[in-house]
Amino acid sequence: MNQREIVLASLNHRQPAAVPRDFGGTNVTGIHCSLVAELRDHFGLAKRLVKVPDISSCIGWIDEDLAGTLGCSVAMALPIGSTYGNPVGEWKEWRAPWGQDILVPEGFGFRREANGDVLVYPQGDVTVPASGRMPASSFFTDAIIRPTDFDEDHPNPRDNAEEYKILDSAAVARIVANCRQARASGRAVTLSIPGTSIGDIARVPGQGLKHPKGIRDIEEWYVSVSLRPDYLKEVFRLQTEVALANLEQVFTAGGRDLCDVVHVCGTDFGTQIGTFCSLDTFHDLYGDSYRRLCGWIHDNTPCKTFKHSCGAVASFIDAFVEVGFDILNPVQCSAAGMEAKVLKDKYGSRITFWGGGVDTQKTLPFGTPEEVRREVLERLAVFSPDGGFVFSPVHNTQART
Repeated sequence: MNQREIVLASLNHRQPAAVPRDFGGTNVTGIHCSLVAELRDHFGLAKRLVKVPDISSCIGWIDEDLAGTLGCSVAMALPIGSTYGNPVGEWKEWRAPWGQDILVPEGFGFRREANGDVLVYPQGDVTVPASGRMPASSFFTDAIIRPTDFDEDHPNPRDNAEEYKILDSAAVARIVANCRQARASGRAVTLSIPGTSIGDIARVPGQGLKHPKGIRDIEEWYVSVSLRPDYLKEVFRLQTEVALANLEQVFTAGGRDLCDVVHVCGTDFGTQIGTFCSLDTFHDLYGDSYRRLCGWIHDNTPCKTFKHSCGAVASFIDAFVEVGFDILNPVQCSAAGMEAKVLKDKYGSRITFWGGGVDTQKTLPFGTPEEVRREVLERLAVFSPDGGFVFSPVHNTQART
């Protein structure tokens, strides 16, 4: 089996010839750019600046030589845009606050403050209020919550759907080209299509919009799940219509086999100890959108559907399967009720666990090499039998690991 065949076998719950491995194959299974540079040095690979498609998380792009060295089984199609609204594809050199020279999208717009903080601007336009801040002591960018004129008495759901646009032909062509480039690696290809991230809190502040409208405060958004469910339902309906149109355009242009996995949504439903909402709320607010998106993908392509949700979501796994998700990531085994053996025994034949390989909150950054090795082998012993598993650390590997 080649790397792609290994992944496909496991996704179809067959025992693959080897355990499929993902290091950097999605934007939630990545490695911080500072660590990517260290890995390149460790393995004696050619000196080059690390590409960072999205400055929000500062995940480093895994070039082909490093992917081969790490034995990666998964390749991500390069995204066409960043959280801050910059097209991705052309690069410029930039020095990050921690002193690393990296490559960022050509349209990246920023200003450095006297204290060393970096302000990031939507669509690179430094004439409008900044939408992100990278503190001088940080390795990531925080969203800046900008004030909006949300009218409580006359709310307009289109305000919170403003950033979701039907792709033009040039954007579709870039997505197809990026998928084909990833396919040439011989690994399984993952793809994120703009618009499918129903309710993803990372996108609520609208960092890519110059003048966002609607509910953009994170706390207010979470409160709205209870206080304004009809408003959110209409936002999700509008967003889903756009997402379905984009799915149809991309797969019509690129063919049914354009990719192997569609990263549908990164909305988190779990905290460290429980869930953000009830199952009834999940079905009432999100269920219809997920069914429509996953249903379209399953009806029109052979692709598997990827659901990212951190936290203690064991009680939601049946619902994830019911609405059409094939894959759960990051499998946060340190959260309440997420013990690896319990998850595998109860759900292993119905959903693929993509992640869970080693804890990135404690073990990987703070454990000894022996402790890391022991945890990895324990997780492999539990999750890998009979397929339904792609090895990856729990979420992105953090700076200073």
